[in-house]
Amino acid sequence: MTKNTTLRLEEITPKNLDAALGIRVRPDQEFAVAPVVKSLAEAYVHPGSAWPRLIVDGDRAVGFLMAFLDIDWHEDGGSVVRSGLWRLNIAAEEQGRGYGRFAVESVAALIRARGGEELHVTWHPGETGPERFYLGLGFRGNGEVVEGETVGVLDLT
Repeated sequence: MTKNTTLRLEEITPKNLDAALGIRVRPDQEFAVAPVVKSLAEAYVHPGSAWPRLIVDGDRAVGFLMAFLDIDWHEDGGSVVRSGLWRLNIAAEEQGRGYGRFAVESVAALIRARGGEELHVTWHPGETGPERFYLGLGFRGNGEVVEGETVGVLDLT
């Protein structure tokens, strides 16, 4: 992050759509996160639960996140309802500057404000995957694996 930053999240609009679509992770990370265009398509078909945002530092788009809010985790009528981080794409040239931490903290604040006590995330295992990042922020695996991804939980209480 730059000094005296104006780091913020922006709703995706026609004005910033191209900037959002231009966010690319490193090639060795592409296996671990869908491109922004797929996330925006999913947000379109899940308007009640998807919360997509562009991460902006000053006038630069540096990343994209999409939270999920109050989803039926097992798709069984609501036996388990969860909220968390669905996608996190930090631009390759912007990684290691605290933008990922800002994104997770922003989603945590949103979930807390909605009365939630846990933030969920899933990650692909692998050397270049995000596991170390999430564990470093305090997420812990809960023993679940969904579609080959580890389920992590951050306690917000």
